[in-house]
Amino acid sequence: MSRIGKAIIEIPAGVTVTNNNGIVTVKGPKGELTQELTDGISIEEKDGVITVSRPSDSKQHKALHGLYRALINNMIVGAGIGFTKQLELVGVGYRASHSGQKLELALGFSHGIVVELPKEVAVDTLTEKGKNPIITLSSHDKQLLGMVAAKIRSFRKPEPYKGKGVKFVGEIIRRKAGKSA
Repeated sequence: MSRIGKAIIEIPAGVTVTNNNGIVTVKGPKGELTQELTDGISIEEKDGVITVSRPSDSKQHKALHGLYRALINNMIVGAGIGFTKQLELVGVGYRASHSGQKLELALGFSHGIVVELPKEVAVDTLTEKGKNPIITLSSHDKQLLGMVAAKIRSFRKPEPYKGKGVKFVGEIIRRKAGKSA
């Protein structure tokens, strides 16, 4: 059995999980998410615990077993608690501000960058004197949150010489030595 696939998923209080003909719906205080199950992967709910099972030991079913268990677990955690990601802007003159669902970035280009965020993603910017600006993104959908964070990071990826760019908080940038004189 897959180590990830055979692990049980506990349903916290306030979160409901329904399975309707292979479509799993998770509702919680943070939001609602759905996922379609394919290839015979089935879930069973008993006493507030979900187990994911597969029909055979084929390579395809083994891969999907762990995948769908992880997706369903992320849906339950997202609907109950939610997810957050923090991005840090490292560089002189790099700024971030937001108004509603629009994020405005100044990343050293001749023009500012305006990003329209999906309504499921909440944004907050923090600028303190003497510290790098920090963008905090939060959502109940882990996949969407990761895509939005990666899109923002792609505007100015951290470079290896001075470390300037948009990076995740806690990310370690591999540095290179410059020219030797």
